[in-house]
Amino acid sequence: MTILVDVSHRLGGFQLEARFASPGHLTALFGPSGSGKTSIVSMIAGLIRPDRGSVEIDGRVLTDRASGIFLPTHRRRIGAVFQDARLFPHMSVRRNLAYGKWFAPARERYADTGRIVELLGIGHLLERRPNLLSGGEKQRVAIGRALLASPRLLLMDEPLASLDEARKSEIMPYIERLRDELKIPIVYVSHSIAEVARLATDIVVMSDGKVAASGPTGEIIQRLDLLPAEERGEGGVVLDMTVAAHDIRYGVTVLKSAAGEIRVPRIRAETGSAVRLRLRARDVMIATAEPVALSAQNILRGKIARIAHASNPLVEIHVDCHGQQVLSRITRLSLDALRLHVGQEVFAVIKSVAFDHENLSNSLADQGF
Repeated sequence: MTILVDVSHRLGGFQLEARFASPGHLTALFGPSGSGKTSIVSMIAGLIRPDRGSVEIDGRVLTDRASGIFLPTHRRRIGAVFQDARLFPHMSVRRNLAYGKWFAPARERYADTGRIVELLGIGHLLERRPNLLSGGEKQRVAIGRALLASPRLLLMDEPLASLDEARKSEIMPYIERLRDELKIPIVYVSHSIAEVARLATDIVVMSDGKVAASGPTGEIIQRLDLLPAEERGEGGVVLDMTVAAHDIRYGVTVLKSAAGEIRVPRIRAETGSAVRLRLRARDVMIATAEPVALSAQNILRGKIARIAHASNPLVEIHVDCHGQQVLSRITRLSLDALRLHVGQEVFAVIKSVAFDHENLSNSLADQGF
């Protein structure tokens, strides 16, 4: 399902010029506050009519200023989830969920209440009122209500921004399940690289009202220059890996991909399960000889594919590990001391403790350390 956005709009002194295409699934609009993310969401939802341009979802034209097409919000069949859950306080969870159904004509309803309740793990909450729910539980109910409207597209505007780290950890696996088990495309707004690296299949980077870059998550996440200064320490690469084994004695899970094996604190996932691993550039050391007698257990062999000179005094080393890219951020001093150059064989070294709940995801199984 393809999402096509090509719009231009002035909001006071702010000029928005955004053009991108995404294959759907989960597309993240990423960038700092004021970069234009929420404005794009509003144009997709039909809350703002752009000065120029068009919005198209899976071949269905929602907006086309040149042709005079502008479907009203209630006819777009778009579900929305915001920072605050916006549940009706006087209604039970069951009634809040039921309210979502009325936004779709009976003949076009496809969402099954039982399946959505099971998918989001909210069956035990049905008779409660919102004031008795945690922040994460409220957001799961809000997502359920949006899905029961049988939408063609789900918009999620900073849905985790108001939650603490514990509640974020609680809800992210459910968003992963939506991404992987439902066929509804999701547009997800966030300014957190940890969120989008874990959840997104594609990223659109916004900066000052313009699209700075767009593409698959694995490609965009390597572009540290695209990240706000405060987020650059979180940049790196995303590796799709498989659970190879569990070491119960030491509480370790072994993950495997073409790049090699990586050991992480144990996760509850079946052998053979797919896992997405975020490897931050700041957590990767470079060695010119295979290390011995070292506490770090993760050593990947590869060749330097590229050296990018970042802001002084840092450089970015791109290492090709059997077709998979690993990114390391080191100082210029280290670069010169090791005499690193493109084509050189090196070893990327990573500590197992570098991986926490934000760096690992497995939507096929419940997680835990």
